[in-house]
Amino acid sequence: MSSVVSAVPAASQIPEVNKDPVSCIPWPIPPPNPGLDIKYNKIFISNEWVDACDGEEIDDVNPATEKVITKVAYGKQADVDRAVAAASKAFQPSSKWRRMDASDRGVLINKLADLIDANKCYLACLESLDCGKPYTHSFFMDTGVSKILRYYAGWTDKMHGKTLPVDGDYLSYTLVQPVGVCGLILPWNVPLISLCMKIGPALCCGNTVVIKPNEQTPLSALFIASLAKEAGFPEGVFNVVPGGPEAGAAMASHSGINKISFTGSIAVGRKIEESSAKTNLKRLTLELSGNCPNIVFADADLDYAVENAHQAVFMNQGQLCTAGGRTFVQEDIYDEFVAKSVARAARRIVADPFQLHSEQGPQISQKHLDSILGYVKSGIEEGAKLECGGSRHGNTGYYMQPTVFSNVTDTMRIAKEEIFGPVQCIFKFKTVEEVIQRANNTEYGLAAGIFTKDVSVALEMAKALESGTVWVNCYNAFAVQSPFGGLKMSGKGKEMGEESLREFSDIKTVTLKLPQIQNISISTGSTVQYSTPKVSPN
Repeated sequence: MSSVVSAVPAASQIPEVNKDPVSCIPWPIPPPNPGLDIKYNKIFISNEWVDACDGEEIDDVNPATEKVITKVAYGKQADVDRAVAAASKAFQPSSKWRRMDASDRGVLINKLADLIDANKCYLACLESLDCGKPYTHSFFMDTGVSKILRYYAGWTDKMHGKTLPVDGDYLSYTLVQPVGVCGLILPWNVPLISLCMKIGPALCCGNTVVIKPNEQTPLSALFIASLAKEAGFPEGVFNVVPGGPEAGAAMASHSGINKISFTGSIAVGRKIEESSAKTNLKRLTLELSGNCPNIVFADADLDYAVENAHQAVFMNQGQLCTAGGRTFVQEDIYDEFVAKSVARAARRIVADPFQLHSEQGPQISQKHLDSILGYVKSGIEEGAKLECGGSRHGNTGYYMQPTVFSNVTDTMRIAKEEIFGPVQCIFKFKTVEEVIQRANNTEYGLAAGIFTKDVSVALEMAKALESGTVWVNCYNAFAVQSPFGGLKMSGKGKEMGEESLREFSDIKTVTLKLPQIQNISISTGSTVQYSTPKVSPN
């Protein structure tokens, strides 16, 4: 390992957090506050903060320092039952929420978006503190979720049914109605973004929600709950139960929950499917794992492709389900691409998330860091060439060196499984036909990238790749207007876009028999009957 090129500065070179606001003047963002006050750490039910039924709390740990941020209530079955009861009550036909005009639902969602914007700096600091992601990323990307909510606020009074031209003397039409109580189970890697991708369409359609943030990153969901109350959402519409696997299992098997939207692993997604099948056959949206191919052709702008491929892998510490972990490069440019990718990884700044120059913070936990290091060891043992990185960075915090492997083959473990960390695996290919077959040779089908100047190749590839999203000459180019979701084992259903509204709504058909029309004569008060005239065959 002594010959491995170091991709990051030594631990001693990581500067301390600069608390001087003057240093932040050149940046168009307010200075971060690493020592922010944690305002909410309990369970939120019916617009009230309550302890867990059994009083249990767990430590919420800062992955950058390994120190406890705060203790958070740890919900279980009984707490889920309380939250579902509150959400069910708020969904009754006579409730304030159900009787509210659709346009007024949009007003509330817009108010929530305004409050998120007003607390943008606090939320960005909260995400960086809880998740370990750089503050600049949290501020510019994660807290931009108000745009998601505004998009769905605009949809509230624009969903409608149809009048159907059925045969016979009938009036038939459809209604678009909410599905009921929705369980929203969040991941730890992008908790704030995932939360708003789920509550946007759920609340837009008129559902009530029970939210379970991951036990490692619950703080942003709890703070958003406080903003929902401030915005004026009625009691029971918005509920948050922080907890672990027991709370998630309780939601998946709860007969009072009509819909589950889950983001996480394939293994847990399978369990949710099983629990749903054994109980009330819930509607499911599952956004699961990905081991995404990113394909670079010889005619691509090399420097542009190298930078985009780098960001595709290393963004968010590599902890994205869409990470382009399998980088396929055409053989004509392979050696140069590898050399430039190694140089770029070596320049990547791994530092305290609250340093404005930090590009990469810590992984989420020691357990996850150990998993990534296990993949690195496997890659070396199976014959891949470790070009740089490959080790833990520093002694405090769960930091990982940006790592690049070359000469990776499709049969290696690092090629077949999702690493979910800052590890780039670079493969060599020759032809379009070959790379299509290799890119699709996986159980995953979440996303893919293509870099080429040949439009015909791009269109052919985009059609042939078995992925729910394909980016051409860009990567991770998300937009709230565009639906996102996986194929194969990467999930079912769509998030974002108009398509997500179908995930949180039901279509009801209403058919009326048209009787003889009766009118009351205004002048005489007598009943006058009209019937459909019969047409003489002559």
